[in-house]
Amino acid sequence: MKTKRSLTTLLLVLMSIPFAFAQFTGPVGEPDAAEIGIDSAQQSLREVSVTKFEDAGFWFSSMPGDQGITVIRRLPGGSLDKVPITGEAEVNIEEPDIYVVGMKVQYFRRGLNTFSLSPVRPLPVAGITKTLSVWVVGRNMSHTLRLTIDDFFGNRAVLTMGKLNFSGWKQMTVAVPPSIKQRDFHYNDRSGIKVVGFTIETDPLEAFGTYYVYFDDMRAVTDLFAAESRDADNMADVW
Repeated sequence: MKTKRSLTTLLLVLMSIPFAFAQFTGPVGEPDAAEIGIDSAQQSLREVSVTKFEDAGFWFSSMPGDQGITVIRRLPGGSLDKVPITGEAEVNIEEPDIYVVGMKVQYFRRGLNTFSLSPVRPLPVAGITKTLSVWVVGRNMSHTLRLTIDDFFGNRAVLTMGKLNFSGWKQMTVAVPPSIKQRDFHYNDRSGIKVVGFTIETDPLEAFGTYYVYFDDMRAVTDLFAAESRDADNMADVW
């Protein structure tokens, strides 16, 4: 009698196993996206224009007086590989993108020289910036391009964009590390960084004679979620 009852119990258990497994439809080892809210991640990544280098009067160059002299000029041109930002043509109909800023450097001597290109005032980038990019003609020199920025609190940081050892136009991109403070949770209406300028450190073996470098179309990929979700009736601390 006990043996028959045990067999009946075992049969019921075995029959319920397929039903239990049928209730699980997701892949093994992976969480359910709907449960953890992956589709509603609090990010709004957008590619935005920082500057198009259309006005050389907005920029100035500098170089130590004992190393050489620099001259900048607005020139027509730009990369044929550059793709417009989505929707930008309709928004900025009156702002053509046909010029670049060129810098001419004349060295006094060979050495570890440095020169820079800076805007007359820092260029703000809204949101939480992920990457910064700029189109450059480097003239295939082994010089190093660095980007100087200010964080949310005004602390200065230098990001290395890379070597200029390429021919023609190239879009150079650098990621903004998490160590750069771009937001204070006390102030939801303010965030972001400011672009202070570019610095080029020369390779001493190639720092002689005259050097030309050109800049165009600086962009940022930034997270604008906080700015777009800010309450319309929130107070602005700008007084």
